[in-house]
Amino acid sequence: MARGDLTDEQWTLLEPHLPLGASGPIPDLRNHLNATMWRFRTGSPWRDIPVEYGPWSTVYDRFRLWAREGVLQHLMETVINYAAERGEVDLSLVSVDSATSRAHHHAAGMVLDEEQLKALEDAAESEKGAGRRQEPQNDQDPDRAERRRVRRRRRARLKAAELGRSRGGLTSKVHLSAERGCRPLSFVLTPGQAGDCPQFTRVVDKIKVRGRRGRPRTRPDAVAGDKAYSSRRNRVYLRERKIWAVIPEKMDQAANRKKKGSRGGRPVSHDAQLYKDRNTVERCINRLRNWRGIATRYDKTPESYLAGLHLCGTMLWLRSLTRQA
Repeated sequence: MARGDLTDEQWTLLEPHLPLGASGPIPDLRNHLNATMWRFRTGSPWRDIPVEYGPWSTVYDRFRLWAREGVLQHLMETVINYAAERGEVDLSLVSVDSATSRAHHHAAGMVLDEEQLKALEDAAESEKGAGRRQEPQNDQDPDRAERRRVRRRRRARLKAAELGRSRGGLTSKVHLSAERGCRPLSFVLTPGQAGDCPQFTRVVDKIKVRGRRGRPRTRPDAVAGDKAYSSRRNRVYLRERKIWAVIPEKMDQAANRKKKGSRGGRPVSHDAQLYKDRNTVERCINRLRNWRGIATRYDKTPESYLAGLHLCGTMLWLRSLTRQA
């Protein structure tokens, strides 16, 4: 067994939850899962997978099938539910944060069919023109129209691939929540320039932990976040769900509230002692980045990169449950 491969105990937990083939269990399924982990752990191209794991094309085809069908996301949810049945999921405080991953140039160039690309262009144009007057276009200049079309298509491709362009190049941002054991509960992938605050509700809504009986638990006792998540919308969302908000207020928001006087509402407070445990999500991010294929995005499609995140999260849960380093 190579370093980082599944142990017999870990494979015993995962095997019943992997999909079957048309005629029963798939041979070498354990090797294919180990090969996928090796690829994300090392950040190597798929063609460089060691031959001991089997043909690289077979491993890649099976991984793409798992990514499209959400198999690895289901696998992480299953391991979380298993931990909840053992009483090892601490939802007394869930922390939310984000991490930016630099995209390798191999991550660019996701293939889109013509209909999907046209729909993305139309949606981007309608969103861009909403709320402001459209400037008349010069239809007599075909070169200018072609340049505008190329720019629209480039932006549409980046948006579909969840890639954003900044000074450092192409980036993606991973928004995640983690419990007190520094293990992930949910992931949301956006382009690198996306703000943290608008994704807060999406990350919290994806939390679902099923215990021994009853409905899955979707509401932690408290949610912690840094000042980037301080907004009235997020606080109202947590208050309506009866979740304690551990989010400090921004200085400009406090100044604006005081300026309004009694119309500004009550002062915003948070538990400073509880806020110290927000470091659990940052430590979780560091553990995820131990896999080089996660720290740097090499995958063209967002579902492939998300599948790698869920696979890494699955292993973080498994190692904590089986007491492996």
